[in-house]
Amino acid sequence: MRPLDDQTQFLGQCSGTYDGEVKDYLVQFDLILFMLRLVAGPTIFWHGYNKMFRGGKIKGTAGWFDSMGMKPNGTVHAYAASLTEMGCGVMLLLGLLTPFAAAGVISVMLVAGWTVHRHAFLITKEGVEYVLVLATLCFAIGAFGAGEWSLDNMFGLSGGLSNFLDTPWLGFAITLGLGLGAGTLTLLACYRPPKEDTAAS
Repeated sequence: MRPLDDQTQFLGQCSGTYDGEVKDYLVQFDLILFMLRLVAGPTIFWHGYNKMFRGGKIKGTAGWFDSMGMKPNGTVHAYAASLTEMGCGVMLLLGLLTPFAAAGVISVMLVAGWTVHRHAFLITKEGVEYVLVLATLCFAIGAFGAGEWSLDNMFGLSGGLSNFLDTPWLGFAITLGLGLGAGTLTLLACYRPPKEDTAAS
């Protein structure tokens, strides 16, 4: 079990449960984070795997990106999205560099949400519902940290609540700032939606 950091000790004192040892509420917190990672990681990985190896594979995915107007070409974005989702999915599952993994997912979901899903909410209408839930889930994981049962904790990269590299709020900042920033820059640099054909037939 990990030693309590100052932030966790303070929370324990406020709740009246701290006695110098890891308490049940911390074990529950770690279990909840592990369960969230167990769902989010494989889901994101499978999303990327499907783009690369199933259905139309990379060629079909590239054509889809081309049809949306992603520059310089759809193949670049097909590989970028697939590899980001597969890599970040594995990292989330293992709890490795968790804020960066979560930020990667958020950036992809932001691009997908704006280019494809922003015209409706429900996923049954190809709306933003699915990407919003995934992005929010990954934000929570990245901001809080992967918990004790993770490679981040094993390698001493995180400890306590929202404490990455011994810096409070750093995980939160990386997850939100890098995720939104990378997604926004991708849209500004690469998204050129095709103009609707208004000419009379």
